[in-house]
Amino acid sequence: MISSPVPDTRFRLSESAAIELATAYGTPLYVVDEKHFRDRIRTYLTAFRNAYARSEISFATKANSTMALVKIAYQEGCTIDVASEGEFRVALAAGVPGAKCHLHGNNKHRDEIKFALDNGIGHIVADCFEELEILDELLVGDLRKSTKIVLRLAPGVDPATHAKISTGQADTKFGFNIADGSAEKATIRSLQLGLHLYGFHCHVGSQLLDPEAQRSGGELIARFAIDMKEKHAYSAEYLNVGGGLGVSYTSKDQPMAMSDYCRLIVEAVMSSLEGSGIEPVLGQEPGRSLIGESGVTVYRVGVLKTVPSKAVGSRTYVAVDGGLSDNPRPALYGSKYTVERVAPAVVGEVESKTVTVSGKHCETDKLFEDIELPADLKVGDLIQVLCTGAYNSAMASNYNRYQRPAMALIREDGTHTIIQRRDSWEEMLARDILPTDLS
Repeated sequence: MISSPVPDTRFRLSESAAIELATAYGTPLYVVDEKHFRDRIRTYLTAFRNAYARSEISFATKANSTMALVKIAYQEGCTIDVASEGEFRVALAAGVPGAKCHLHGNNKHRDEIKFALDNGIGHIVADCFEELEILDELLVGDLRKSTKIVLRLAPGVDPATHAKISTGQADTKFGFNIADGSAEKATIRSLQLGLHLYGFHCHVGSQLLDPEAQRSGGELIARFAIDMKEKHAYSAEYLNVGGGLGVSYTSKDQPMAMSDYCRLIVEAVMSSLEGSGIEPVLGQEPGRSLIGESGVTVYRVGVLKTVPSKAVGSRTYVAVDGGLSDNPRPALYGSKYTVERVAPAVVGEVESKTVTVSGKHCETDKLFEDIELPADLKVGDLIQVLCTGAYNSAMASNYNRYQRPAMALIREDGTHTIIQRRDSWEEMLARDILPTDLS
């Protein structure tokens, strides 16, 4: 049923490229490889369309909403999934038509919904009853017929992933619960209001290495769609099973091939719909699985310090020029990464040492605990962290008033360019207002 794990598909920098980029743009530095990103999208699209012709891939910009990357995803045939007005504005600024975007999010503000409607949003994923009433108020005239509404459902699936990125269980802030009848009530209300109810959506979680939770979610919304047709004569035009396919943060993470994943998801949904007469457009909205492996982060080693440790006798800290402000995931989720020294290829064994890579912030800020790096690592060396294309830049902050890193794009012809510059000190201070009596 499932093929063997796919080989290592992660992008990594050569020594010369890392040195050139670090010299040109400084460190810490996010780097994305354009060809790798485009190839990932093409592979996913091909896999999904081979499994089911009436399919649609939406790039989940929450993973990385850098304007150039959003435009590349659109160029490669993706619609664009946005989770806020800010992400929608990025897509519009990148030249993506509003009609090719989908607005997600819980607790959407009325003004946020109005902005989306004013800019021709393709469809809105409604998350609560209050939102349906706002849509009823705002959708007037032809807009009422042309604006597609998708109901986000909570199917009651608890996936095998970190609790903080699990979103499909019954106890969740997202969507209309199927089990307690809320999803059916939302369907009835949408039809009563005369909204253009396009279909149903679910997203059970992220970084899924096993497809069973996603399959279960797909089966449940398919059965729900059949139920709504039988009870209320409503035939769904669209079903979206969310994103979720994991990536290889470390060698322990073994995601299946995209072709197998898409085939299994399609089989689960379409077998459930068999005989119902429902032939929907089938959507997925991957983010991490498209952009995650296409990016790396480059740091420079600043301090090496060995200290006593009750747990292991002694611990060596490798302090780098970044930290939790440019990658909060280890602190938030205990996330693990593959970390490599940027160095020439060598023949034979290289002696390694267990170290902890730490950041500069006024917290414990252990970026990468107890990992193996070369024993001869020294101050000034560059290290690269693989698989940081997703949720690193997107979650970066100015904690401790550190500048968010720049992002460089390696073009398909091998040249490079900046696609997001480092924060300037002036703009970091521009938001602060000193009252006149304090100046």
